Amino acid sequence: MPYKERPTQKLYYSIGEVAAMFGVNTSLIRFWEKEFDVIKPTKNKKGNRLFTAEDIENFKKIFTLVKGEGYTLQGAKEKIRELDHKEEELINDELDKRAVIEKLIMLKDKLRQIKDQL
Repeated sequence: MPYKERPTQKLYYSIGEVAAMFGVNTSLIRFWEKEFDVIKPTKNKKGNRLFTAEDIENFKKIFTLVKGEGYTLQGAKEKIRELDHKEEELINDELDKRAVIEKLIMLKDKLRQIKDQL
């Protein structure tokens, strides 16, 4: 079977790469990092910022809100909190649904056992 190379996805991006993705200066990336709690780059031994894919997604949200939709920084912060809260609610709802399904499956199994005993 021939070897098929899979596309690789980077784990970390430099500040220059992030700035290039959005067509902005690195100073704006540093500024947004300070302003928005959702951006938490790690730093290497030299002190260079290393951004994850999650950081990039958060930059996309901020960029869309501030540059695309004209939100103020405070408005963007509030909107991101609201979006994160809605996302958390959806996750919790999904977990609740799974718990109910698991309980129903267990109940179904118990009812089958009772039926078999009768």
